[in-house]
Amino acid sequence: MRKLCLILGDQLDRDSALFKDFDPEQDKLWMAEVHEESTHVWSHKQRITLFLSAMRHFAADLEEKGLPLDYLQLGKHGFSTLADALADTLQHEKPQEVWLVRPGDYRVLGNLFKACRDHNVLLRQLTDKHFLSTPTEFKHWAGEKQPRMEFWYRELRKRYSILMTKDGKPVGGKWNYDHDNRGAFPKTGPANLPSPPDPVTDEVTQAVIATVEEHFPNHPGTLDSFQWPVTPQQAEAVLQRFLDHVLPDFGQYQDAMWTGQPFLFHSLIASSLNLKLLNPLMVIQQAEARYHNREAPLAAVEGFIRQILGWREYVRGLYWQQMPAWYSMNTLEAERDLPAFYWTGETEMTCLRESIGQTLTHGYAHHIQRLMVTGLFAQLYGTNPQQVHEWYLAVYVDAVEWVELPNTLGMSQYADGGVMASKPYIASGNYINKMSNYCKHCRFKPAQSTGDDACPFTTLFWDFLDRHEARFSGHPRMGFMLKNLQRKSSDEREAIREQAIQFFAAQNQQ
Repeated sequence: MRKLCLILGDQLDRDSALFKDFDPEQDKLWMAEVHEESTHVWSHKQRITLFLSAMRHFAADLEEKGLPLDYLQLGKHGFSTLADALADTLQHEKPQEVWLVRPGDYRVLGNLFKACRDHNVLLRQLTDKHFLSTPTEFKHWAGEKQPRMEFWYRELRKRYSILMTKDGKPVGGKWNYDHDNRGAFPKTGPANLPSPPDPVTDEVTQAVIATVEEHFPNHPGTLDSFQWPVTPQQAEAVLQRFLDHVLPDFGQYQDAMWTGQPFLFHSLIASSLNLKLLNPLMVIQQAEARYHNREAPLAAVEGFIRQILGWREYVRGLYWQQMPAWYSMNTLEAERDLPAFYWTGETEMTCLRESIGQTLTHGYAHHIQRLMVTGLFAQLYGTNPQQVHEWYLAVYVDAVEWVELPNTLGMSQYADGGVMASKPYIASGNYINKMSNYCKHCRFKPAQSTGDDACPFTTLFWDFLDRHEARFSGHPRMGFMLKNLQRKSSDEREAIREQAIQFFAAQNQQ
């Protein structure tokens, strides 16, 4: 065999660089389902199902095209890790080289490199053509300065001529319309909500569901309703649903939350992008066309494109620039254990009960629920950031480490001290009250920091500032919050500290 070409579960790309010089007469494709990829974090049943079903559909497509493929299926072999499975194949097939598109997980890359090194086989790492920039380009652009997403986003906008005028200016005169995309729903709630995508469970997916229930019966989540795309055709249908029926309202309401409504005006394509069932440039260009055809406002289209062309490319560049150091960063010295209710949703706090509950049901929560509800509470609580990272990686269907880790350890938990975000994303319960109706269904009062009805978010917000006052005393973006803290009397601050201590003690008893 000339080369063995590895295809990982998040590399289901029909245009992969692996196929460019592939010769069926002397090369072979290789895929493997192994326990470790579902157990190194306690993965949600829907996340496992999505990956395995998408892999099996991809494998069936390869076999239909007549391409030689070794596919190791869970339950039909004795290998628990990708490295062990690969080592066995290398021993029996003896390829001259192993080819691999850069994985989305530093751990996986290291393990596969070691397996090849142990068998004296060269592992050739290929550029991932799915992305619109490379880690090398990002590293060259960032240099020694502190990078910020907005400027990388502008670079890529110009490179791909997205929402640009002929004279090289941004359409509409501004690069960023985030200020227009922070609306909350009226008191009557969201109107004209689109129907969620139809569940797709063919025979392949049904077989995978049975496999997951057999091999991972005690994992979190439920498979009562699985509705995530597992093929490019299904992913395209979900994208068209968004473009046709959701995009015009996405911008205004992308940060809003509402009880009993897990999907609202969101695209639901992140998992399809991250498994590479959809091409990001195609998605961006189709969204851009909706603006030019006057089918969606500029603020909505720009905000959607920024999530893909901006955040997605930026966090990947940072991930490969910062790894493996990011794994162990803990700037705020947060050491409390993740509260048990993150795995059950059983808490009096409505915002957390709603956000975690839908996560356990669907493997999904939108970005504000992740950043400003579950992530905010974890940061204010002083949770060990590595435990928070492992939870996010486990419970969301779209979670691949290259995108999940920077958003969690960096933007959400500020564990990196400002590599990802210029300041901690913290707020009191008043933010959640502004952006949702959660507080109206909760016994806690967002304006109160002490007393029986005090909102834990508000108590812990002030306690967080009190604990870290010296650390952030000279921070240019934390001055306003700290001045408000310093306006409180010593008695008020002591009462907040005591309320926080009692709250921590109560959580430890659960």
